[in-house]
Amino acid sequence: MTRVRRRARWSVAVVLAGILLVGFGPAQAQHKPEGEMRWALYVTMPPAWFDPGEVTGTITPFWVLYALHDALVKPMPGNLMTPSLAESWTVSPDQKTYEFKLRQGVKFHNGDPFTADDVKFSFHRAKGSKILRDRVKDVTVVDPHRVRFQLHEPWPDFMTYYGTLINGAGWIVPKKHVKQVGDDGFRKHPIGLGPYKFVSYTAGVELVMEANESYWRKMPHVKRLVYKMVTDPNTRLAMLKRGEVDLAYLLDAPMAQEVKRDPTLKLAFSGAIGVFFLDFFDQWDPKSPWHDRRVRLAAINAIDTRAINDAENLGASRLTGAMAPKSFEFTRELEPYPYNPTRAKQLLAEAGYPNGFDAGDLYPYPPYFSMGEAAAGYLGAVGIKTKIRSMERAAFITA
Repeated sequence: MTRVRRRARWSVAVVLAGILLVGFGPAQAQHKPEGEMRWALYVTMPPAWFDPGEVTGTITPFWVLYALHDALVKPMPGNLMTPSLAESWTVSPDQKTYEFKLRQGVKFHNGDPFTADDVKFSFHRAKGSKILRDRVKDVTVVDPHRVRFQLHEPWPDFMTYYGTLINGAGWIVPKKHVKQVGDDGFRKHPIGLGPYKFVSYTAGVELVMEANESYWRKMPHVKRLVYKMVTDPNTRLAMLKRGEVDLAYLLDAPMAQEVKRDPTLKLAFSGAIGVFFLDFFDQWDPKSPWHDRRVRLAAINAIDTRAINDAENLGASRLTGAMAPKSFEFTRELEPYPYNPTRAKQLLAEAGYPNGFDAGDLYPYPPYFSMGEAAAGYLGAVGIKTKIRSMERAAFITA
């Protein structure tokens, strides 16, 4: 079984942060937020997305978390590890202790003060990365504005797991309020530290939020933010044309061309750092063709990534040979493999598959089904036969 997958599109959330907050100084010095901004998004939003503790390995919920909540450290425009609720942090000489100095005077949407107790509570209730939980020996509240993380052993990746969007453990919820209303009650009416407050939620229809005029970083520009859940791309574009929404996210290439031809609309690329790649789940099985590196290389050589990029993304994406986005400090820049179907067939023959083989099902990452179909076509042209299987996004992520 093979899946066309993609790495997290972090900048979706980062771009959101920039749009809502850019160009403003301290909150107390600014005029009141005004107006309403309506987004047509390509996903439905379950209440679990309103709770940072429920984030378990998918980036999409950060559409909501960046608006309603805040983190000790998080990606922001220009800096993938920006001090936020933590003003600063230190690391002990033995690399086993991280101590965070928390921002003072910050309050949750209900008026409760933000303290180190909330940080410890949020970490322990998070259902995210098991790696992070296993590496942390203890979390100690030093005082109301200092919290200390003790590791079992030195781990250079601690901040990568705690200070980015790999999980929601560093995103803070109010301990007192959550204990009062319970997890279900919290998800029905989330209280956070973010630039927007929860107003209402209609399942499968929309999420409505209103500016938090006391937000510590910068006062939001827009008064009312509405996320409309519109899974059909044609409907998203139609709503944009009718003026029912201000932004329609994720349009395919033909729709994007249509937007470019309309002088009343503007086409913009999100600049996301997601990486599309083939995931060979059976490569660890010695009986699978994918276990042979030559077969995997054949698949890479068989696919014309430049042509797919031009057709699907109007050439906006950057071709790469690496799975990890280049924005990460540890990422090694790798050149993409060239399109070479002749080489692909040669590699298959060397691996013992001169006539190709049946690779089974191929599951494209929702909603990029046409991209998956294109990849399947290129694979089929060199003899690697697949059958496209489509899944709803939530089912795909949890499969």
